[in-house]
Amino acid sequence: MTRLILFNKPFGVLSQFTDKASADSPRATLSDYIDIPGVYPAGRLDRDSEGLLLLTDDGRLQAQISNPKHKMAKTYLVQVEGLPDEAALHSLRTGVTLKDGPTRPAKIRRIDPPTLWPRDPPVRYRKSVPDCWLEITISEGRNRQVRRMTAHVGFPTLRLIRWRVGGWILDEIPTGHWREAAHKGG
Repeated sequence: MTRLILFNKPFGVLSQFTDKASADSPRATLSDYIDIPGVYPAGRLDRDSEGLLLLTDDGRLQAQISNPKHKMAKTYLVQVEGLPDEAALHSLRTGVTLKDGPTRPAKIRRIDPPTLWPRDPPVRYRKSVPDCWLEITISEGRNRQVRRMTAHVGFPTLRLIRWRVGGWILDEIPTGHWREAAHKGG
């Protein structure tokens, strides 16, 4: 039976089990949180991003989740610096052109600040610069794509949390914890 792990990856943790690049000062990896042999991340989540990371022992499922050709939707809760106007949101909804080409259209909506776990270290707060939260759903997975998209329209990302991948949702999993999800292979 296929194993599928839903992990709430904390800020600062690498989406891999080892860190060969930093032997002098080791960084936190998945092995600090998950001790299940034979599971591997289905996709990646940057070290400075948080939230849902799926791990599986099924190579076909891993490819289905992570390969952009399958266009699996991924939803992020994104705190941005500034207050994006309708023109900026429209640009993101229709797709922006980044250095590696145009993005597919995204679903974007403003949301109230979500109730989340505290981030360590906390996001820098600036009294003189407002921020807001967006829910962004994309169907590709380029390197640092959501961060690059928000910066492209003039609103840099302060905090990024992947909330959903396809039908799997982070929901009630505390940061640094995981749970096994039911999955029927095939």
